[in-house]
Amino acid sequence: MNVIIETERLRLRPFREDDAEAYRPLVTDPAITRYAGGPGPDSIEGVREVIRNAPLADYARYGYGRFAVEWKASDQLIGFSGLKFLPEFNETELGYRLLTEFWGRGLATEAGAASIAFARDTLHLTRLISVIHPDNHASKGVVRKLGMALERLEAYEPLGGAPVEIWSRRLD
Repeated sequence: MNVIIETERLRLRPFREDDAEAYRPLVTDPAITRYAGGPGPDSIEGVREVIRNAPLADYARYGYGRFAVEWKASDQLIGFSGLKFLPEFNETELGYRLLTEFWGRGLATEAGAASIAFARDTLHLTRLISVIHPDNHASKGVVRKLGMALERLEAYEPLGGAPVEIWSRRLD
């Protein structure tokens, strides 16, 4: 995937294996991962494997995946945003995570809007979902701003069968 998207404050670009050090807090910080099944691997090699097995594998398999999100002012990797095909739902999910110091600035909404435009205008998708833990009120606020509505509650096996909310939006 060779797509770079720029917004007013952000650059969304494909992940690289050498993003592992900057990506590490996104999978290890309990404040960031508490609604996503808890912390992932802490070693740099473990984080590289996450990058290989998630966004890089998704780019090869589906032609799209999560983008690395950079703060344009410093080129710092501050999170991810974008699309992930979820075979368990046979649908594409919009998801995002940001380093805690970038929370509360509207950046998840900004990155999410750019990801939705990419899904609609480049990939010609007609619908997106977001899978959100019921207690993640900040994330629910983001998807509301992005025009999504709560569709249903269901058990989600990747989180041990915990209930999650499925939010959705048509893109056509």
